Amino acid sequence: MPARRFLWVIAIIIMIVLAAAFAYALFGPQLMRVALVPSGSFAAANAGPRPDYRQPASWAANPVVKTDAARWTPAGYKAAPQPEVAVFFVLPTSAFDRSHWNARADDAEASKRADMFLRFQASIFNGVGSVWAPRYRQATFGAFLTDKADARSAIDLAYGDVLAAFDAFLAAQPADRPIVLAGHSQGALHLMRLLKERVAGTPLAARIVAVYAPGWPISVTADLPALGLPACTIADQTGCILSWQSFARPADYKDIRDAFDRGDGLAGIKRLGTEMLCSNPLSGISDRSLVEPRANFGSLVPSEDFNTGTLTPKGIGAACTATGILDIGEPPAGFAAFVLPGNNYHVYDFPMFWANLRADVERRVDRFAQPVVAPRPPPLRSARA
Repeated sequence: MPARRFLWVIAIIIMIVLAAAFAYALFGPQLMRVALVPSGSFAAANAGPRPDYRQPASWAANPVVKTDAARWTPAGYKAAPQPEVAVFFVLPTSAFDRSHWNARADDAEASKRADMFLRFQASIFNGVGSVWAPRYRQATFGAFLTDKADARSAIDLAYGDVLAAFDAFLAAQPADRPIVLAGHSQGALHLMRLLKERVAGTPLAARIVAVYAPGWPISVTADLPALGLPACTIADQTGCILSWQSFARPADYKDIRDAFDRGDGLAGIKRLGTEMLCSNPLSGISDRSLVEPRANFGSLVPSEDFNTGTLTPKGIGAACTATGILDIGEPPAGFAAFVLPGNNYHVYDFPMFWANLRADVERRVDRFAQPVVAPRPPPLRSARA
C-alpha cells in the first residue's frame, strides 16, 4: 500500500473514531436506549423458573461453594477462614441481552460477568463475613433506561427472586449472627425494597451491622425513613446505611437526577427536589469533607481481562457534593473501560475504594461485637449529707 494511501486510511479511521466519540458524548443515553431497551413485551415465562435457593447451585457465592469468586483477594489480603458474620450481597446488572426483559438465572454470559463483580465488589467483605450472593433473574440493563410498564414488571420479577433468596439466607443463619447487607446498582435497588419489607421495624434490624448500597440514588427524605436504618454519620457507627454514586470531572448527572426526580419515594412522598444520600467511601461518613487521595489505602485496578486486579494506593480522592454525587476529581488512571456518559464511574463505585471499604466494614464489625456496658448508677448519698 503506498504511503499516501495508508495515511489517508489512518486519517479516515481517526475521523470515524472522533465522530463516534462526539456522537456518544452528545447522544450517549439516547443511543444506549436504542441499543439496549428490549423491543418485545414482558413475559415471565421467558426468564425461566425461579432458582431453588435451598440448593448451593442457585448461589453465585455461598459458604458451601469453596471456590466461588467472592473468596478472591488481591495480594496482601486473605479471606477470613471462619467468619462469624454473614454477608448478603445482591449482584448488579450483568445481563445486556435486549431480546428479553429478564435474564435466566443460569445465563452463562451473565454468570461470567457476575464472577467479575464478585471479585471486584463482594471480595471487600470476605475478611469479616461469609458471602452469600444469589443468582437471580435480574432485569436486563435496558429495563433501567425506560419507564415502560414492561420494565417495572421485569424489576418486580427480579426482586421476587432476591426476596426468596434472602428468606433462604436468613433460615440458614443462627438467630444471633450479625448480618452485613451489600449490593450495587440493581442490587442496591433491591436492597432498598428489602429493607423496607423485611427489616424496618423488626427485630432483624438489630442484627444489621451496616448496609452498603452504592450505585442507586437514595432520597434522604423520601426513601431513608422507610428503610428502618439511618445514614452512617460516624466512622464506626453500626446499624446504618452508606450510599454513593461516583462521577469524575466534568460530571453530567442530569439523566440520573431527572429519573430520580420523576420517582416516588419508598416513604410515600415524591423524590422531586429532595437530597440524595452521599456517603464518602474513603471516610465512611455522610458529609461534604474532601478526603485527599493520600488517604485512599488502595484502589483495585482491574487487569485487561478483569479476571484479577492490583491495589494502587493514594490515587483517588473523593468528596460528596451538594448535588448528592461523589466527586472523584479528574478521570482516574486504570479505570477507562465501561465509563458511562457524563463521566459516570458507576461500574467502579466499589473497586476505586476497595481497601478503605474493607477497613470500614472491619471497623463496624469490631464495634458491633463490643458489649454494651450499662452506665454505672451514681453513688448513694450518705444519710448525713
